[in-house]
Amino acid sequence: MTIGFVGLGAMGAPMALNLVLAGHDVVLHSRRRASAEAILAKGASWADTPQAAARQSDIVFTSLPDPAAVEAVMYGEAGLMAGLREGSAYIDLSTNSPGTVRALYEDLAGKGIGMLDAPVSGGPRGAASKKLAIWTSGSREAFEKSRPVLESMGDQVRFLGEIGAATVAKLVHNCANYSINLILAEVFTMGVKAGVPPLDLFAAVRQGSLGRQSIIDRLADHFLPAQFEKPAFALALARKDVALATELGRELDVPMRIANLTFAEMTEALNRGWGQNDSRSAMRLQTERAGVSIEVSKDALRTLMEAEKLNRS
Repeated sequence: MTIGFVGLGAMGAPMALNLVLAGHDVVLHSRRRASAEAILAKGASWADTPQAAARQSDIVFTSLPDPAAVEAVMYGEAGLMAGLREGSAYIDLSTNSPGTVRALYEDLAGKGIGMLDAPVSGGPRGAASKKLAIWTSGSREAFEKSRPVLESMGDQVRFLGEIGAATVAKLVHNCANYSINLILAEVFTMGVKAGVPPLDLFAAVRQGSLGRQSIIDRLADHFLPAQFEKPAFALALARKDVALATELGRELDVPMRIANLTFAEMTEALNRGWGQNDSRSAMRLQTERAGVSIEVSKDALRTLMEAEKLNRS
């Protein structure tokens, strides 16, 4: 089996190298041949165009910076669409848009080519070490065909169903990640301006419930099961804590936009009569606004989390 790989940036280059080191025949293309030299030295071969790489390959990967770059490589002059063979598979590792990957999927299906959108998470360090999550969706046949290849690049490979589902999961992951970064910056600046050295503040927060348990795992306690009536910590008490923090921010002239929005949301939830429910009951306001029902059984959550724990051990 020959694998084409287009796009050798900070993520693509180490993933392509891992394919070569795993013993796969890999054909490379990138805008700059210089970015491929180290991988070529390990045994990969070079194609002058995406089309040429696709013509030689049973599976073709792209790892590109944005939807426009993916479309250019696919549909541009000497692009992948002109070279992909019937029965081959195309896998986009980029962080793309759901609309783009769905349109690509339809175009490729018409030519007898299976597609997966397969965004990755782990950063360049994870790409190099293969400590990488690879979320996939689209053609189940393409997934089964390519799974051993995907496992040469990442240690957490998951199939999520219909085309675009993996891309949506990646956008949820990244938007949550960067939003959390901003609230942490906000409260840490408040804490440091209040006189606590940053290292001491970091050590203290790591020892608390926020540091001891994954923020994502905590979604399984109340939000995902939609069970807020038995509080781990009551909304009224949590709102009091946020009120004290934002008051301190005002005293210190520290802008706390996100924390003040949080306080407003908790106040609205309190006015709904949810004060003695769990503090996370304020999250219900967003599900109402979005018109979405989120309710997962505790048993299903427990099974998934136990399986994930085994996979990581």
